[in-house]
Amino acid sequence: MGKTIAEKIFCEHVGRDVKAGEIVVADIDVSLVQDGTGPLAVRQLEKLELEKLAKPERTVLFLDHSAPASRKELANDHDTLRNFAKKTGAQLSEVGMGICHTVINEIYVNPGDILIGADSHTCTGGALCAFSTGMGSTDVAIGMALGKTWFRVPETFKVFVTGEFPVGVFAKDLILHLIGLIGADGATYKALEFCGPAIENMSMESRFTISNMAVEAGAKAGLIASDETTKKYLEKMGRGSKWRPIAADDDAEYERVIEIDVSYLKPMVSFPHTVDNTRTIEEAAGVVINQVFLGTCTNSRLEDWDVVSRIVKGKRKAPGIRFIAVPGSKYVEKQVMDAGYYQILAEFGAMFLPPGCGPCVGVHGGVPADGEKSLTTMNRNFRGRMGNPKGEIYLASPATVAATAIEGVIADPRKYARELTSKSFPTIVNTEALKRATVMAMESIEKVATETARKLGPRVKETSEIKSH
Repeated sequence: MGKTIAEKIFCEHVGRDVKAGEIVVADIDVSLVQDGTGPLAVRQLEKLELEKLAKPERTVLFLDHSAPASRKELANDHDTLRNFAKKTGAQLSEVGMGICHTVINEIYVNPGDILIGADSHTCTGGALCAFSTGMGSTDVAIGMALGKTWFRVPETFKVFVTGEFPVGVFAKDLILHLIGLIGADGATYKALEFCGPAIENMSMESRFTISNMAVEAGAKAGLIASDETTKKYLEKMGRGSKWRPIAADDDAEYERVIEIDVSYLKPMVSFPHTVDNTRTIEEAAGVVINQVFLGTCTNSRLEDWDVVSRIVKGKRKAPGIRFIAVPGSKYVEKQVMDAGYYQILAEFGAMFLPPGCGPCVGVHGGVPADGEKSLTTMNRNFRGRMGNPKGEIYLASPATVAATAIEGVIADPRKYARELTSKSFPTIVNTEALKRATVMAMESIEKVATETARKLGPRVKETSEIKSH
């Protein structure tokens, strides 16, 4: 019998043939903690006197959930992780570098890896065909120290996706549809394996969105085969040599097969207070929204900013609505600045926070008031998630967030099909950079001309005299 992607990865890391349902001890390639879970992991290692790390160069401590620190207790937690990094040689991702699940995949994760993280959305790495999963702080601490930990090899649900996305419908709508279909506990401790033509044609950024929310259906991992799209992404990020093809065998055994044709999908919205409380845009339209939020480890990448910028360019946000935008990493921040998206969103009326989790966890900026409704690109809408149990959180795609920011109520992004399909957007000219380049070019030309005149002056004079006679 053939193997699923999860079974293949575990076979490599255990060193023998394994199958779903087995309890195994497997080697770990990459570990991460963040400023909410990391201090507990550090304290546990100190208690156990296990402060020497198995792979310090592949153990990353992130300061991202409250970045910069919003109160003294969190500032002290940051200090704990900084000191631990100095002591052990672990890698520190400082304030402003970005969200753990964004940065870890930009820099560290490769196909076939096992990544463990003290954060449930570690499953984002499944988009790179790595078995990436969240664990408790103590389990991750032991994995950091010993370089291995135990797993139950999960059974796999195959999610076979076909068709072409209609204009205004995106990967976020697909994963919300799936979670609404099977329920918030529909894939508990299973691996979701996404495949089919629609997945094969999907960008890496969209794949990250899909894998990121696998845990919202209870899944242990959200895996996508390593293919040419994976290869191109790794090459762009400077580690093309780490690419290798990995896919499930044709005769792999799945516990369940789910088929979805995205051609029939509509924009989706999750209503409070569970992710699986999904409704189509027709059912959701018209709900008055007080605040919108573009960001988080689900939708904070260049592709997401591009979609929003296309829709809002040249427009003004609705009166009475706040718009918060947060890039997922320093790398993304530079991309969106170079593309001119910051300027477009600023002119629209958005406000910005530094790369990090932003309002998502409710310990930083963007906490809603009692009774306020927020439409966000987050992955969770649990009561109190944004810091106020009396606020209400709705989840949607970046396109739906943009349409809503314009209209002040949950709105259908398909109205903006012209903006989304425009091929001329954006043409951004960095005039200051152009001025600097022009000045430098003129200085170079003047220098060459002066040097040429100095060397050839006498000869030019002689030639001129001969012609005059």
